This record gives sequence, C-alpha cells and structure tokens, in this order.
Amino acid sequence: MIEKINSLLAEFENLKASNVQELEEIRVKYLSKKGEISSLMDDFRNVAAEEKRTLGIKLNELKTKAQDKINELKETLENSVSTDTSIDLTRTAYPIPMGARHPLSLVKKEICDIFKRLGFSIAEGPEIEDDWHVFSALNFAPDHPARDMQDTFFIARNPEIVLRTHTSSVQTRVMEKEQPPIRIICPGRVYRNEAISYRAHCFFHQVEALYIDKDVSFADLKQALIFFAKELFGADTKIRLRPSYFPFTEPSAEMDISCNICGGKGCPFCKHTGWVEILGCGMVDPNVLDNCGIDSKIYSGYALGMGVERITNLKYRVKDLRMFSENDVRFLQQFENAQ
Repeated sequence: MIEKINSLLAEFENLKASNVQELEEIRVKYLSKKGEISSLMDDFRNVAAEEKRTLGIKLNELKTKAQDKINELKETLENSVSTDTSIDLTRTAYPIPMGARHPLSLVKKEICDIFKRLGFSIAEGPEIEDDWHVFSALNFAPDHPARDMQDTFFIARNPEIVLRTHTSSVQTRVMEKEQPPIRIICPGRVYRNEAISYRAHCFFHQVEALYIDKDVSFADLKQALIFFAKELFGADTKIRLRPSYFPFTEPSAEMDISCNICGGKGCPFCKHTGWVEILGCGMVDPNVLDNCGIDSKIYSGYALGMGVERITNLKYRVKDLRMFSENDVRFLQQFENAQ
C-alpha cells in the first residue's frame, strides 16, 4: 500500500486541467466515493495493527495533497478566464428584439429641433411648483377657476404648492433670472385634475416657446408659426389665427392648421371644417413682464404653447390618449420605422 500512496503523490505533481470538465474528471478519479483514495481507505482496514499509524499518516497526507492540488487547479482556471468585455455573459441566449422610441418622445424632439433652428434654446424647471410661478406671476386672477382643486393638483392640500398645470412656470423662472433677449422653449410634463378617458388624461406633455426682446411684434409671432407648421406638417400646410383669451397674453389667439388628412376639404377628423386646432399663442401681457422684473415699456415678446399628445395624434392618428401611458409593446412597435 505504501508504494501505491507514493505513486499517487507523484502523480499529483504532474496533474493539469485546461478546463472545468477536466478538473471535474480529476476530482472524481481521486476524491469521489469510488475514487483512488477511497479505495485505499477500504484497504486500510486490513492493514496490520503495527502499520496502521504510519499508513494512516500517509493516507491523510495523500488526501490533503489531492484536495490542495484540485483547489490550485481550480484557482488557476478562474484566473485564466477571458476578460473580454465585449461579451456580456449575463445576456440571455434568446434574441433580444430592438426597442423603439416612444411616439411622444419622437414628436417632442421634432418640435424642439424646429425651434432650435429658429435660435431657441431649451429651458427646464420643476414639476412641483409654487402658486407664484404657476399662477400669480402669469396674471391669473385670485378667483380664476384654474386655482380650484377641481382643476389643479395641490400638494397636501397646500394652496401654495401645486403640480404645475403648464410649462409656463419655466418661463417665469427664466424671466426672473435673465434679462432680454430671451428665446427659449420649455418641454415637459404637466398635470391637471381631469377624468381619464380616451380624449383626456390627468397628466400630459407640453412644449411652450417664449421670445422677449425690443420691438417684438405679432408679425414676428406669425412668421414663427408659419415656419413651424410647414416644417412639422408639410410645405402645403396653411394656418389661421382666431382671437382668444389667455391671462398671460394680450392679444391672444388660437392657431389652426389646414387638416393634413383631407387637405382642407373637410373630413370627420376636422369635423368637416378643413381646420384643426393645434396651439394657443399671443403677445406676452405687460403685467407678466413687470411681475418677472422685465421693463414692459422697453421690451415686448410673444409666447406659444401646444400639447405634444395633440400634435402626435395629428401625425400618427392615435385615437385613444391612454395608449401613450400604458406601455403596451404592441403599440410602441408600430413606431419602429419612425425613428
């Protein structure tokens, strides 16, 4: 038996494993229940009493040596694993379908890109706002319906803290911090206390624009609107402006475009009028300028705002606004080719 033990000790010195499978074969050969060392343990029972001490020490040495050698080979294999970071070992073996940008993101980016070409820069602000920046600075009367809880989300019933109802609050913050010329667009999410249906939601997205400088006129606003409409909906698009009212602009107007479905001839989408409303606009009220620290006797400006969902409906014919926020993959996959 002593010769067998010495033979195995010599074998251990030359053991090598190039992969996990070979390492497992070595472990099974020497340390498994039917391996070489277990077989020697069985033979040890028949050894004469006077030899048991010497052989027992050698067997323990053999077993320890075998375990140490296997651990050494295992550590060597782990350290030699490729560090190629181009292969993601955690990635599933199944094909991963390509994703697509959300239609609202596509349209918002397109709108912002058009205004960037007119020299506008992007401005952002907080979604949780105070009454001053959302209402008071924008010339809303103390009894204006928008200040009611039926129309606006108030934080912890605090009448001074609200979820912004429009991105105009970003404009007031910029006007307080900067002096003209100011030329910004304000994309973002807004909130209103409305029942959720196919045509309305409690949150939606807006893009507003603000331009303030000396001698800015309604003619400047009209030219910007014409450029925007033709860039977004096509060169044949026509616009019309209808008088309207907003607390923060005077004069105010709502803009319609010629229906891009029927070409202005009349269809169910435009209610057979040939026109579709897309945004509100107007000259910034002098009170708003003064509230924000800008001299209304020197400077003037225009503002406009639109709902991104509204524009997206016009471009992609989405009939149910709820689909924009349901994250249905089948719905989103329809816009893969619109990237």
